[in-house]
Amino acid sequence: MASRNTALFLVGLLLSCIPMSNGARILEEKTTPSKGEEHLPELPALPKVELPPFPEVHLPPKPELPKVELPSFPEVHLPPKPELPTFPEVHLPAKPELPKVELPPKPEMPTIPGFHFPKPEAKP
Repeated sequence: MASRNTALFLVGLLLSCIPMSNGARILEEKTTPSKGEEHLPELPALPKVELPPFPEVHLPPKPELPKVELPSFPEVHLPPKPELPTFPEVHLPAKPELPKVELPPKPEMPTIPGFHFPKPEAKP
């Protein structure tokens, strides 16, 4: 009985929210002016400020840099590369074969009658 009373109370509470939200919306529409009716206060005209002319700046001409000749690189005679030593051949024993392990037969999956997995569609 208590759950029925609770359910009726919640339904009544829900239904009472509808007129309240409609009333709030109507009040909000009446109090906020529409975009065409917005009243903007007039701003005072700002005085135009004239700036003094920017002074011209005369820079001295760029000095020419002296041309520098680099000495040529001396030829370097390197000794011939030494030969790398050869590695000895290593004979490893053959790998032992792994023993064969026999597993028990795989159990069958229980099936649900009338249920089939859908086949995937071929992608283009």
